Amino acid sequence: MGVAAKKITERDESNLVAAIEALVGGRVVAMTRQIRWRPSWFVDVEKDGELIKLYVRGDRHSDVVPFPDLKREADILQIMAEHGIPAPHIYGMCESPAAIIMQCCAGTRDVACAADDAQRKHVARQYIEALVKLHQLPLEPFEAVGIHRPKGAKAIALAGLDAYWHLYEKHKVGPDPLVEFAIRWLRNHYPRQRDTASFIAFDAGQFMFADGELTCLYDFEFAMIGDPMTDLATMAMRHSHEPTGDDIEVLCRYYAELSGQPVDPQVVRFHHALFSTVACMQFIGTVANPTPGDPHDVYLEWSLALRKTLINALADCMQITLPTTPPLPKQSAVRAPLLEMIADQMTQIEAVDGLAQAALQSSQRLVEYAHQVARVGAQIDRLSMAEAAALIGATTDINEMNEKLEQFVERADDDNNAALLELFARQIDRQVAAYGATSIGRSAAHIRLEKFA
Repeated sequence: MGVAAKKITERDESNLVAAIEALVGGRVVAMTRQIRWRPSWFVDVEKDGELIKLYVRGDRHSDVVPFPDLKREADILQIMAEHGIPAPHIYGMCESPAAIIMQCCAGTRDVACAADDAQRKHVARQYIEALVKLHQLPLEPFEAVGIHRPKGAKAIALAGLDAYWHLYEKHKVGPDPLVEFAIRWLRNHYPRQRDTASFIAFDAGQFMFADGELTCLYDFEFAMIGDPMTDLATMAMRHSHEPTGDDIEVLCRYYAELSGQPVDPQVVRFHHALFSTVACMQFIGTVANPTPGDPHDVYLEWSLALRKTLINALADCMQITLPTTPPLPKQSAVRAPLLEMIADQMTQIEAVDGLAQAALQSSQRLVEYAHQVARVGAQIDRLSMAEAAALIGATTDINEMNEKLEQFVERADDDNNAALLELFARQIDRQVAAYGATSIGRSAAHIRLEKFA
């Protein structure tokens, strides 16, 4: 578990208390910091003899989001609530530290907490009902608060790619042939028939429920106007590690029934590939050129899992059956004495509170991952260079290989898609096989491809 990049001071929390009391009109009686990679708090406010539960969503302070202004998300949630979409009530904003002051909705996201399968399926259907209503909202209120409205099939299909493009250009510090390959394919194969836009969560599948009833949708910092099929794609992606409550195929059929719009599996898969691509673009700088204070273990975990997801989605889009990647050849054990010393030293650190414990766990995850890289990383690179030689000739190091591969991708046509995708798949499969047993690599090892129809 990563921890937030910016250190929160006592003055920050005093400012939060003052802002909350001014906005809500009561007295803060409890405030507990949520232990996660972004600063957030659970707050109790006493007002007129009643206890009001709040959630304070702080700023990431990380340059990986296309829409960094928290006020944008607050405006979106407020519009949703005004139009009958289950969303937390927004009390207002705190300016310093930047934070949204909102209702803390009851319940959990974990459908394993439902009473039984019937209740899980009921919750999932409620989520689809809310998603259909979300996609049917008028767009003018969102445009009024600055949400861009794409026009035409190409702009609608590539809305997510365009939103993240400035981050990609800003943070790309070296060649990344897989991402460039995906971008080229997406730009050439977007759905030409999809020319009606909706307001979308973009990173869908996030909701709370209590006692079998949906209480809210949440996390709309990436929301935009685009193709509603995007939300079915991202819901399915999340399903592999945060189950929705029913089979994705069943939920897609229910969406089609309620919306009156048929669900085209190929369009949904296109958006699966697009979201995976822009997420890889999002974290391209955090791995190659890390920023001090970032939740490095979280970004490494997401980067590997998203690349595995991207390979799966592209293969399905291109209707390419990928061959099984052979296991890594056995080699003599490679030790990393310095990493062993660091790991041992960390066992002697006493974490004084929950935040310190989370920071220590993040460091231990990084060292565990680094051990595996030291053990097999060079071997994986040698195999990648040997296999890439058929397309680009011999190379002397992994950086040269990636540079030449990216140049090859730029001039390649669709006849090269299968060879390139198989090459990228073997590279990622070996990393997942090598690092999947680590805490950071475990997410990638559990990636699967959901059916939409």
